[in-house]
Amino acid sequence: MSDTERALRIGLVSVSDRASAGVYQDQGLPALQDWFSQALATPWHLETRLIPDERSAIEAALTELVDQAHCDLVVTTGGTGPSRRDVTPEATLAVGTKEMPGFGEQMRQISLRFVPTAILSRQVAVIRETDSHSALIMNLPGQPKSIKETLEGLRDADGKLLLPGIFAAVPYCIDLIGGPYVETHAAVCQAFRPKSAIRKQPDPA
Repeated sequence: MSDTERALRIGLVSVSDRASAGVYQDQGLPALQDWFSQALATPWHLETRLIPDERSAIEAALTELVDQAHCDLVVTTGGTGPSRRDVTPEATLAVGTKEMPGFGEQMRQISLRFVPTAILSRQVAVIRETDSHSALIMNLPGQPKSIKETLEGLRDADGKLLLPGIFAAVPYCIDLIGGPYVETHAAVCQAFRPKSAIRKQPDPA
């Protein structure tokens, strides 16, 4: 099996002082796992981490998931606001080799449809490259509703897509950095690729 035919490896990182200390139940990891279960139409494997709002811990988790667990996609939730303890974007930028600003821009455009305080969100995305592997790392909001909206996009009452979610661009990004070919369930999120990058499906037996 070639590298592009293997299962997608996803790392999920929830960043929260109180959840990691057991003060309350983490909501980010279950929300992300549920969304990926509904959205992905190709095989995938999951690694999860629940850590406090400590920059060194976040950097270590992101680095380990890419360099050792060989995740193709790492998604964080939490720690992207303006408060003193919110350092997820700084940690993400520190471990990245390329910044991907469009992801954060689109997330804020989606959230601004609901609340003006979306401009306070500081989500970023980066590519981390090693000699033999590359991965996309992206920050998401902390609330399950916002996680779903930013990944999936916004639809009207008839189901027509009004504003694309960020995940529509993720499969092609993973193609470009040498990861596996990822397909999605269009009813949840339609992956977009240029026509030249779309693989033909085998004819049913």
